[in-house]
Amino acid sequence: MKAELTDLPGILSLQYLAYQSEATLHNDPNIPPLKQTLDEVQCEFENGLILKAVDKSGTIIGSVRGYAEDGTFFIGKLIVRPDLQGQGIGTLLMHEIERLSQVNRYELFTSTKSVRNIKLYKRLGYQIFKEEPQAGDLKFVYMEKTAE
Repeated sequence: MKAELTDLPGILSLQYLAYQSEATLHNDPNIPPLKQTLDEVQCEFENGLILKAVDKSGTIIGSVRGYAEDGTFFIGKLIVRPDLQGQGIGTLLMHEIERLSQVNRYELFTSTKSVRNIKLYKRLGYQIFKEEPQAGDLKFVYMEKTAE
């Protein structure tokens, strides 16, 4: 379901928790998702779409966000509470953001070291179209999917 403005602090807290594994993977506690501010998330909320997944008690357990530009929907920060990963929550969030965005092309990126993420995105129909070196040994892989 769509997130509300009042959900953003909870989503940001979950983001900080969910991205700890990425920070560990890259041996870098200062990756951008761990440095994002509430003001920055509010800007994304105002200029795009943020979804949330909640448990039976209404606690936010997952989220994804994105924005449309020139016929492409750029998806970012798919997060699921670490102890609930692998249960289909991320897949449901991805299907819902694709459904709501109503464009013909979707694009996202992740680190080449994020093998689990790449596997999930491939299972959802995304294909790698570009790799881009970043600082140090970090490389981003860009993936796309066109609407069926």
